[in-house]
Amino acid sequence: MLRKILLALIVVFIFLALAGAWYWQKNIYSREILKIEIIAPKEVDLFEEVEYTVKYKNNGNIRLEEPRLIFEFPEYTILEDGKERRIDIGKDELSDIYPGEERTISFKGRIVGGEGEVKTAKALLSYRPKNLKPRYESSTSFASVIKQIPVTFDIDLPSRVEAGREVRASLNYFSNLNYPLMDLVFKVNYPSGFRFTESSPLPFDDNEWHISLLNRSEGGRIEIKGELGGEVRDQRVFYAELGIQQDNNYIILKKTSKGVEITRPSLHIFQRINNSDRYAANPGDLLRYEIFFRNIGGEPFSDLFLVSRLNGDFFDFESVRAEYGQYNSSDKTIIWDWRDVPSLRFLNEGEEGKVEFWVRVRNNIDPGLSENFSLKNHVSVARISEEFITKINTRLSVSQKGYYRDDVFGNTGPVPPKVGEKTTYTITWQAENWYNNVRDAKVKAFLPENISLTGKIFPEEETINFTFDSQSREIIWNIGDISAQKTIRSIAFQVALTPLPGQLGETLQIIHSARISGDDMWTENSIQGASPGIDTTLTHDDSVSIEDGVVE
Repeated sequence: MLRKILLALIVVFIFLALAGAWYWQKNIYSREILKIEIIAPKEVDLFEEVEYTVKYKNNGNIRLEEPRLIFEFPEYTILEDGKERRIDIGKDELSDIYPGEERTISFKGRIVGGEGEVKTAKALLSYRPKNLKPRYESSTSFASVIKQIPVTFDIDLPSRVEAGREVRASLNYFSNLNYPLMDLVFKVNYPSGFRFTESSPLPFDDNEWHISLLNRSEGGRIEIKGELGGEVRDQRVFYAELGIQQDNNYIILKKTSKGVEITRPSLHIFQRINNSDRYAANPGDLLRYEIFFRNIGGEPFSDLFLVSRLNGDFFDFESVRAEYGQYNSSDKTIIWDWRDVPSLRFLNEGEEGKVEFWVRVRNNIDPGLSENFSLKNHVSVARISEEFITKINTRLSVSQKGYYRDDVFGNTGPVPPKVGEKTTYTITWQAENWYNNVRDAKVKAFLPENISLTGKIFPEEETINFTFDSQSREIIWNIGDISAQKTIRSIAFQVALTPLPGQLGETLQIIHSARISGDDMWTENSIQGASPGIDTTLTHDDSVSIEDGVVE
């Protein structure tokens, strides 16, 4: 009996030992054995360099071998060149973790994301307890929130807009961030009924603008124009966002919105210049302004004043003449009083009135004053205002001159020219562009029948831009684009004349008039200029007299 009891106790002891060993192996490597955590600030600034410290400790009694740490930065983190967002540190860099041992490893990167966005870093440490084959792992994460970004970004938009009228919105931005913002992207989601017409600066797309760099204490404005249609009292909301382009990712930093209510239009104001709705002025032009105002509301207007304020350095203000209007030279305004203009005295529903004035554009405009020249006329009637901008065409000219005595080619042959003998001459073209950038500029001229090209061109690099059609006898100099601010381009080429017997005693044409043309990139008009032809008298060459131009 005793043996049976003893045997039973031995069996129970073995069972308990085995169960205890199994339980110990299953639980000794629980999450509490290896404690791992990430230490970092809970709130961060955009582009702030954050240090993540991974701290881990062996709280057990067994050595942990072959450790491997994987750390993952938050999405879009900017790292040093060559570093990956996911860092894997293996056993070759990490040594065994002894009981009670505590270690730390730090990782640094600049945080990128939107205002209020949660950015999460992750860490995972795997290991193998001594004398055991299975690998265990412990993981953790840490979330930081991007605080208020010190970048001002808002939409400036009137709260009420008349239906069908021009809407002007501005995206204003300013950076007080201690880090340069690069590859900025501005986007606007327009409401239904809005039609984009233009913006300054020009957009990448109708609702998207790109800016390469914005430093601290720098800012700017994007001005958008369009028309908003809809029913009276409709509410429309403009949404805008500011982001950056990082690698192939678009990251939104800030968002803003502004609502507008559509109201009933009451007075429509528009103008014409020299009978044109889209007139582009030239230096020296006399401009006839006609300002129209039409009652499109439901009630008549009475006892109105109309004010026109001229703005621009290119008006000749001394030339202003206004019929029935009073011009004030101190603030450059013209005022029409209802006592002098019947349509201002009473304007019924659907009726239209008009006032007019004359002013000249200055002829001699300093090209250094500006670029993309324009004239502005701000008109206001009955608390309704419109600003009209009239663009000024560039002045594109060509000067054609001819010489026998010159330092370019060194001409030969008799002067005066003689029948049957060849005389060479140098022709120079000087193209000059004053105010706006010009695209696809060309100079053209025709050669008479008995004039030939010698092939000499200066400077030589212009040879590839110089062509001659032997059938039409037209010379073309393809200048290409010419920048503003009084830019000058020049070319010289040599021609040869051999007078015929029938031309004895005559003055001969060497080259016909030169004509320059190009597209004004500001006004989008085709601009032209001309210079007279040249004969053998060579009026620009002091060494040649009128008598020297007569064929002998």
